[in-house]
Amino acid sequence: MSNNHSSLSHEKIETNNFLMIVLILIVLLFGGLVEIVPLFFQKSTTEPIKGVQPYTALQLAGRDIYTREGCYNCHSQMIRPFRAETLRYGHYSVAGESVYDHPFQWGSKRTGPDLARVGAKYSDEWHRIHLTNPRDVVPESNMPAYPWLAKNMVDADVMPAHMAGLRKVGVPYTDEQIAKSVEEVKGKTEQEAVIAYLQSLGLALK
Repeated sequence: MSNNHSSLSHEKIETNNFLMIVLILIVLLFGGLVEIVPLFFQKSTTEPIKGVQPYTALQLAGRDIYTREGCYNCHSQMIRPFRAETLRYGHYSVAGESVYDHPFQWGSKRTGPDLARVGAKYSDEWHRIHLTNPRDVVPESNMPAYPWLAKNMVDADVMPAHMAGLRKVGVPYTDEQIAKSVEEVKGKTEQEAVIAYLQSLGLALK
């Protein structure tokens, strides 16, 4: 009797599309919660590693431009713990490096090289040339040129509100840092800001 009842219930679920979808979503939600919720209570994923500091106003402006231009579509910032990757890029990425990133730039898309440890790898001048015309320093590059970054000025007036918003989600900006943000980025080009951001990447863990 119980076997017949179980068979009927199973058949009912399999033949009812709506019920099947609801049950699948419940299982996925439960599985996701089991995997994700514990991460919010692990120090290794919620606390910065030694040497990691919030971005300066100029670096933050550069990160915003980096995101606006869609650089993340071709460049990951996540070195996986495989020998081939660590030999090429350096120490594998750890969560404590990205606690101040909103949103973080982890991923696996690599039309171009990973940038997780690009900070201090090249000079500012190299980056300037590379952003203006990548093929001047990397002849085989298929990266588009970004010459307008050298002409566009950073919008300094948005920085205090942006940094205050990030403070609300846990980035420990001080009142002084927020107040000085306009002065720090005023008169800077978008190219200078992007370079400042790139030069900050991966310095805490080589």
